[in-house]
Amino acid sequence: MTGRWEIAFGTTNKKEYSEGKLTVLAGDVGGTKTNLAVFELAEGKLEKRAETTYHSAQFISLTDIIKRFLAENNLQKPDRICAGVAGPTIRGVAKITNLSWSIDSKNIQQETGVEKVHLLNDLEATAYGLAGLTENDFILLNEGDAEAKGNIAIIAPGTGLGEAGLYWDGAAYYPFPTEGGHCDFCPRTDQDIELFRYLQKKYGVVSWEKVVAGPGIHDIYSFLRISGKTDEPSWLSDALRKDDPSAVISHAAVNNTDAVCSETMGLFVRYLARESSNLVLKMKATGGLFLGGGIPPKIATLLQKESFYASYLDCDRMQHLLKQAPIRIIKNENTALIGAAWYGAFGEL
Repeated sequence: MTGRWEIAFGTTNKKEYSEGKLTVLAGDVGGTKTNLAVFELAEGKLEKRAETTYHSAQFISLTDIIKRFLAENNLQKPDRICAGVAGPTIRGVAKITNLSWSIDSKNIQQETGVEKVHLLNDLEATAYGLAGLTENDFILLNEGDAEAKGNIAIIAPGTGLGEAGLYWDGAAYYPFPTEGGHCDFCPRTDQDIELFRYLQKKYGVVSWEKVVAGPGIHDIYSFLRISGKTDEPSWLSDALRKDDPSAVISHAAVNNTDAVCSETMGLFVRYLARESSNLVLKMKATGGLFLGGGIPPKIATLLQKESFYASYLDCDRMQHLLKQAPIRIIKNENTALIGAAWYGAFGEL
């Protein structure tokens, strides 16, 4: 699909701010890192004024990070705060996956003095972030039917597996979060079943997140080394000890420097394609599929191969529906931050 990218949301009121400038402190909060930025809205346009990344575990709360950010950047109290959080948000409270502290919007209001504070799921923020992207922020994998309207699906493998949807009502989109990444993994082949049993011994419940996320890459690799009884080359052993194992494995596969790494990513790509297909079918997402998160842009060359699309279409009788959905990789790593800023400025806080 070519041309200008544009998306309209029905849950927001996108009007020019006529009472002067509005400042929004936006956040993308995860178990590993937290990105904060201040955006200024003037004449209907958002402009980023400052941005900093923090290690989440070094702080006891999001409020502490916000206070540090404002002090370090010599910023005044913002008009609004909106943050995308890696975990479910219920009645203004979020518990972050892989982090010990929770976030309460009312506490942030009290401790910062900012009246309008809103928390989004990080994939919901990613969905809203689509409004701030251009066609240059995407890698097109499949054009699909450019004229087809309908729901949109987002799948985002990174440290975990995020999934979200955008409901199409005939005129506008309504983003909603899910926790679909925690649904049960479905093995198909004998090798899949062997991997499932390997992971079941390690984790008990084997969800899609256990195979379609960064840690899953390392687990698949370890399984293949053990089941194949193959020796690990010394250069790879050194790299796996020094750096993030999943990044090392995927890099080796992209550059075709180790057969087991290539086989690992072949399985990862197939599993990502299958769960992407599941998501599109469950949401009837003829409006499109977006691959977000940190991993897809880094393995774009693998996803552009025929194997991804062939596995995506390998479903029960609904290939005609799957073919309608345009498929894009989101390249912009700040999409969730942009989405939090966008909702903070235009959402019904």
